Amino acid sequence: MPVIRVRHVTMYRYKQPVALGEHRMMLRPHDSYDQKLIESSLNITPQPVGLRWVHDVFGNCVAIARFAGRAAELRFESVIRLEHSATDVLDFQIEEYATRYPFSYGAEDMPDLLRLIERQYLDPEHEVDRWARQFLRHDGRGDTTELLAAMTHAIRRDLSYVAREESGIQDPLQTLRLGSGSCRDFAVLMIEAIRSLGLAARFVSGYLYVPESRRGSRVGGGATHAWLEVYLPGAGWIEFDPTNGIVGNHDLIRVAVVRDPRQAIPISGTWTGFPSDHLGMTVEVEVTTEPETAGSPDHPAPEPLSRASA
Repeated sequence: MPVIRVRHVTMYRYKQPVALGEHRMMLRPHDSYDQKLIESSLNITPQPVGLRWVHDVFGNCVAIARFAGRAAELRFESVIRLEHSATDVLDFQIEEYATRYPFSYGAEDMPDLLRLIERQYLDPEHEVDRWARQFLRHDGRGDTTELLAAMTHAIRRDLSYVAREESGIQDPLQTLRLGSGSCRDFAVLMIEAIRSLGLAARFVSGYLYVPESRRGSRVGGGATHAWLEVYLPGAGWIEFDPTNGIVGNHDLIRVAVVRDPRQAIPISGTWTGFPSDHLGMTVEVEVTTEPETAGSPDHPAPEPLSRASA
């Protein structure tokens, strides 16, 4: 099982020292059967007067920092190491009744899935609905796995990826009309399309590991990345990355899983000063892979696989 190291640095700069308020960080990944957290460190400058960890309503790990005094720079550095094992789409063991769409979730699951089936964006002309139904047969039926895979690959094929620096999510209707968007925009578009078909979907924030062999075909590897999960009876939550056409968890490192993308902001907080004091923010994410046998001459030193500054 490969070991992946992620270094994530966020720096805020101000024209003069400002008073720092409480900051919330979602940087520690989920520990699960397919990704085992080995080590995690979080360094903050200036040092906070208080740092506590909590689990949010979805079970995500959240760090909350409190500060005293003023500072002209605020820096967060998160370093994690984890083992990651890929799950192939052919390994999905879906319940027989759910292998063909449409199907209904069981009575025991439906109460917990309802909010993840609800639409979050207006679609008065049913444009997202029509876009989603193009992946079904004329009678409205289809193979469940093929339907989801086709939708994932269509976004990758037909829409243009744009790394947007501004915060927030693009409305799914705007993404369709523009034919472009960021990874988070593509994830929200597919979530809304999946929900329009009556299936449960949720937003995932994390990192993308880009192997040397895929540097020319993968995008979104030099920053935080976004994709989605769909709940399939028997298989559970299955990951889909429409930005790169990935079905399954290949090279996807989960950090936060939420109902709405606004609930998965990596770092958020407040400061007090003049509006003109804010000079900007830089983000650097570096993902590396470690050799299987440390120190062996047959395994070279870890090589940076994706790095970028925003």
